[in-house]
Amino acid sequence: MKGKLIYPFAKYHQYLVTKIRRSPIKNQKQTFKMLVEQGSNTIFGRDHGLHVDMDYQEYSQQIPIVDYERGRKYFDQIRDGRQNVSWKGKPKYLAKTSGTTSGIKYIPITHDSLSNHVTSARLALMNYASHGSKCKLFDGKVMFLSGSPTLSITSGVHTGRLSGIVNHEIPNWLNGNQLPTFNTNCIEEWEDKLTQIIQETHTADLRLISGIPPWVQMYFEQLLEFTGKSTIKEVFPNLQLFVHGGVNYEPYRSSIESLIGERIDSLETYPASEGFIAFQDRLNNEGLLLNTNSGIFFEFIRLQDIYQDQPRRIRLQDVELDTDYVIIINSNAGLWGYNIGDTVRFVNLNPYRIVVSGRVKHFISAFGEHVIGKEVETALNQALLNRETSVREFTVAPQVTPTEGEKPYHEWFIEFDRAPTDLECLSKEIDSNLRRQNIYYNDLITGAILRPLIVRPLKSDAFRILMKSRGKLGGQNKVPRLSNDRKIAFELEALQLIMS
Repeated sequence: MKGKLIYPFAKYHQYLVTKIRRSPIKNQKQTFKMLVEQGSNTIFGRDHGLHVDMDYQEYSQQIPIVDYERGRKYFDQIRDGRQNVSWKGKPKYLAKTSGTTSGIKYIPITHDSLSNHVTSARLALMNYASHGSKCKLFDGKVMFLSGSPTLSITSGVHTGRLSGIVNHEIPNWLNGNQLPTFNTNCIEEWEDKLTQIIQETHTADLRLISGIPPWVQMYFEQLLEFTGKSTIKEVFPNLQLFVHGGVNYEPYRSSIESLIGERIDSLETYPASEGFIAFQDRLNNEGLLLNTNSGIFFEFIRLQDIYQDQPRRIRLQDVELDTDYVIIINSNAGLWGYNIGDTVRFVNLNPYRIVVSGRVKHFISAFGEHVIGKEVETALNQALLNRETSVREFTVAPQVTPTEGEKPYHEWFIEFDRAPTDLECLSKEIDSNLRRQNIYYNDLITGAILRPLIVRPLKSDAFRILMKSRGKLGGQNKVPRLSNDRKIAFELEALQLIMS
């Protein structure tokens, strides 16, 4: 009955998504105008000369590109409770996240920007539900595998992980369907939390599950062990949708679908503490629809230009296909010229659809090759096609100082669900796939500067053990796919997780 009642609501949201597709540049111009008008009355705005008549050319000259560390002067004032720092008033929440160079980061979520997070998630879900009988997913239970919703107080502002904050904004009509219970969700220790989730959910009529793929996979595996069933579909016969984000789903797809027992619909989203960037608007289309009408004005910088003193900033109307861009956020959260650290690639310009191609700091260029996340994931996925082999997780690091007489190489640490019958053949195919994508890497191999990559199989549960040793098991924590150093490699060695 609930699904039938929601259907008109879902169709309205489908119409709103259509408007995003049709008017992206108009949306961005209106958003830019709104931001500079509102921002002109803040401490940041006065410091940088924001004014209501400012055009984009002046804006790009006045507003610097910053990351958290370079913008700390303002972020610290916000965290300390000062008002009107970079947006009017004080934020409603502070999203607490870890940074590679800045330690803990406190990203403001204002009363205005909260809609970006909540409404965008609703748009993605309702747009999916508007097609055919898919609204039936609301006739059963929905589960969000997330971080703890327990919030602390920082200078009078509620503070916590983004996934925990969003738990406090779930609408009443959906609360009755939600799993797990609030108390279970508050359990901090992932393994204890997972045990309790299984106890609460194994008899539920689950229709939708949302979470980061490796943690959903772990839940499915332990659920099957608990119930003694062969597939998740035997436990949840009405399960129809997996909502995911945070990491590329493709390396996990075969393992998760094997656990489920069949392919179900999957819906990709691109939420970040800094804003809800994009979402999958059509199941069979490549890429995510850029969220151009939700309080964010986007800028882009070519990846190869990001370390220049004054890199060229590009508006949405000037982007090109198949080019890696660093994404820059200006938003009603009070973020200005903010580099969130992600790289994206446009796969469609009408409408604007993107794929996440990696992280600015997650790459390998120890030898000048500048290999990015999208390339290693594609190389592995192509090599796994038509093989009875599946991968749970992997990471790649450069080996700069091999044993005497050997050339340097890329070292792939892979935890297999089903190990390959011929590891050497798989390694050669991954290497060949990577060489086709990255001309610099290919030149280094051809020129005998590097030797072809080497795959190191890991013991079962290696990455779970690694993340637990770091105190980052479960929730929204992710294993970096690429490193420009050997820190993770050394940790895997120290924990004796590499198979001999």
